[in-house]
Amino acid sequence: MQPHFAPQALEALQGRTIVIKFGGNAMVNEDLKRTFAQDVVELWRAGLRPVVVHGGGPQISALLDRLDLEVRFEAGLRVTTPEIMDVVRMVLTGQVQRQLVGLLNSHGPFAVGLSGEDAHTMTAVRRPAWVDGKPVDIGLVGDITEVNPDTVRTLLDQGRIPVVSPVARGTDGQVYNVNADLAAAAMAVALGAEKLVMLTDVQGLYANWPHDTEVIKHLTADQLEKLLPELAGGMLPKMEGCLQAARAGVPMAHVLDGRVAHSLLWGVFGGDRFGTTVVPGEDMDSDA
Repeated sequence: MQPHFAPQALEALQGRTIVIKFGGNAMVNEDLKRTFAQDVVELWRAGLRPVVVHGGGPQISALLDRLDLEVRFEAGLRVTTPEIMDVVRMVLTGQVQRQLVGLLNSHGPFAVGLSGEDAHTMTAVRRPAWVDGKPVDIGLVGDITEVNPDTVRTLLDQGRIPVVSPVARGTDGQVYNVNADLAAAAMAVALGAEKLVMLTDVQGLYANWPHDTEVIKHLTADQLEKLLPELAGGMLPKMEGCLQAARAGVPMAHVLDGRVAHSLLWGVFGGDRFGTTVVPGEDMDSDA
């Protein structure tokens, strides 16, 4: 059942930009994909300005397996050779983005797809990485150095829902695979978004993983910065993105369980009652 919220919760976000990172298992579950599209359109109809930045890890890995290309991760990021970059680009912009745009547009002429390459929306440089204090080569993985939000803003002003693939070009002419969590955070900062919402396949940031599944409900940027060196795997770039957004003034960054139907609406309108919320600010007692 779709949730309903008090009018004051809707009014507080009227006209505000919300950047949503869509990823994890929700991207390969057809029912959850349809529900996600429905929820994004509901945000639009409620007067918000949603922007979707999507990943595509499961789909990329599936195609790499079929092509017998190695799937390897270091420091939570996919090692990207030139051959793998071709697959990443094809899957993100040619498959995943098209599917999301199609699902959103089944409700009306709302969504427009673009990649970070389009109109120099995102510029990147090669990202360094370390494992156990030692540098590792992760190939054509990029760090965003600049976001030009003009095209995205124009689409929002026209009443569209931008759907952005995290592929960016460098000033060296090279195309880079950018982690979707970090791309969403950079987009949220550039747009002056009210909220950054990351949908993933866990309930939030666990306090003592893997020993228990207690979720940290609320963190300041200072608290998260202290925890960041202890994180690994896919949670590392998510929380790094939340930290970057909070440090740059995004009022709230949420990490939510995308496996739960309508979690997007609960996260946007339910404040910090769901998942893990990161806010700007100095150290304070954690509500874990």
